[in-house]
Amino acid sequence: MSKRTDFSNLTFIRDILQRFLPNSQVVALAIILLVGSFLVYSLAGVLMPVFASIVIAYLLEGLVIRAENRQMPRLIAVYMVFAAFLTALVFVLVILLPMLSEQTVQLIQRIPDIAGSIQNEIMRLPEKHPELISEIRIREIMFAIQQDLLRYSQNIISGSAQSVAGIVAAIIYLFLVPMMVFFFLKDKVVLLNWLKQFLPSDRSLTIKVWQEVDSQIANYVRGKFLEVFILWASSYITFTLLDLNYAMLLAVLMGLSVVIPYVGATLVTFPVIGVAYVQWAGSSGDEFMYLVISYSLIQAIDGVVLVPLLFSEAVNLHPIAIIVAILFFGGIWGFWGVFFAIPQATLVRAVLTAWPRHEAPQ
Repeated sequence: MSKRTDFSNLTFIRDILQRFLPNSQVVALAIILLVGSFLVYSLAGVLMPVFASIVIAYLLEGLVIRAENRQMPRLIAVYMVFAAFLTALVFVLVILLPMLSEQTVQLIQRIPDIAGSIQNEIMRLPEKHPELISEIRIREIMFAIQQDLLRYSQNIISGSAQSVAGIVAAIIYLFLVPMMVFFFLKDKVVLLNWLKQFLPSDRSLTIKVWQEVDSQIANYVRGKFLEVFILWASSYITFTLLDLNYAMLLAVLMGLSVVIPYVGATLVTFPVIGVAYVQWAGSSGDEFMYLVISYSLIQAIDGVVLVPLLFSEAVNLHPIAIIVAILFFGGIWGFWGVFFAIPQATLVRAVLTAWPRHEAPQ
């Protein structure tokens, strides 16, 4: 009996080897994925400007191709798209970032007042609902929160010594990244031909996977950037009309929240509702109710109208797959893993779809 079991195991292993090892396309795809994952994982800290430049150039390439489709020479299209990119970059650096920095400083300065207001509201809970929580328990919770805030403040102070190095690195990136983006766009064909000489000759399966991933990710990224802009603009106009404090900061958070599906919209709710609650001294005023209604409408329009309209041809992933991708890639690569969770999940899905199936003999 044991001999039959051993033979069956050997037969199973032999079938696997016969299935994959002679298939040079599968081997080529596996090598490319392993080498690419190793480079991203091990050299992310050193080559982050290069990776960022490649991603930005990939995004701008879609605009260049559209201009080429309208009979515009590629070099002229590259110059025009790159000029638009530099204009957007200057707007972010000169106008948006200073405004965000100012409102962030103002919000940080008001944190003691906000914490005091929240503490007073929490301390009233035992009076209103003594059957749910006691005053002693409330004091224990508040003490734990104060200790956590103190620890976070100390971490920020200790990390401020490294801010100079971070500023110097940011200045260097501001020169390196745009320059590399320009050359990635301008010399795309030359760079791809140079890269092809290092790839296996039999790479038809790899090309098939890339074509599917390229189409899906291009639609997703294009729609996502448009969704971020629409949500940011509509939120800023709404918050400004309602005279909500830190309107630009909260609007930017609203726009960026869609980058992380499901999780981002939940997280951004707390600062928006919290600022409104403190500004208008509770939830009983008309201003607070108008804010809640407006915020709910923006989120509803985003989920019901924008997402189906912008992503009708984009990636088709189940919500569970998206959440698992966020947790998995975020645990491996941190913030950038979360940021690129959807494209990476799309790559995994394309590989699984294109992977050759083994059909059992009839």
